Amino acid sequence: MSTTDDAPASAPAPVAQALSGIADPAPLGLAAFALTTFLLSAVNAGWAGSSTGSAWLGYALAYGGFCQLLAGMWEFRNRNVFGATAFATYGGFWIGLGLWALLVAPHATAASAADHDLGWILLAFAIFNTYMMIFATQVNAAVFGVFLTLELTEIILFIGNFAGASGVVKLGGYIGVLTALVAWYTSAAGVINGMKGAVVLPVGKPLMTMRSSV
Repeated sequence: MSTTDDAPASAPAPVAQALSGIADPAPLGLAAFALTTFLLSAVNAGWAGSSTGSAWLGYALAYGGFCQLLAGMWEFRNRNVFGATAFATYGGFWIGLGLWALLVAPHATAASAADHDLGWILLAFAIFNTYMMIFATQVNAAVFGVFLTLELTEIILFIGNFAGASGVVKLGGYIGVLTALVAWYTSAAGVINGMKGAVVLPVGKPLMTMRSSV
């Protein structure tokens, strides 16, 4: 999550890997986030009516959860505090949501209680996502796009779940699909730009620069 059009992306992949010790884990983390978000958002959007509606659950634990958590740990190895915090947090989000769906939701005394659980979870992560979205302006336009669409998704979904409004939840599902597509694009850009050592798919420049007080 640190690649811009100007600098790290233009370095040959073997050189970048030699400098950090490992390959860039961001494309993996973004892909894991995108796929799991897409599966759950398809359910929220009402597109998965002929399925069990639980296709997202295993991938919340294994791909969006565990693989994204690994990406976060590798970002710590790369000394990328933004990527490490983002991937590890949302890896934990998917694991936690999966465990909630398996262990807590089936025992809810009413559907509204489960909806309110989701509302509180999404509100908490929207708070986290707000400052990460602001800090994403320091990374590049594509990463900012991921956090912006995710912010909208979380806000709309927590409102929909608190209000018990299925139409609002459906809207959140649509925006969640958009979030997944933006994250997939950003992941694809990281893969091909890293492979070629040059910008093939643009991700844009940082939207703004915050000055250090030091």
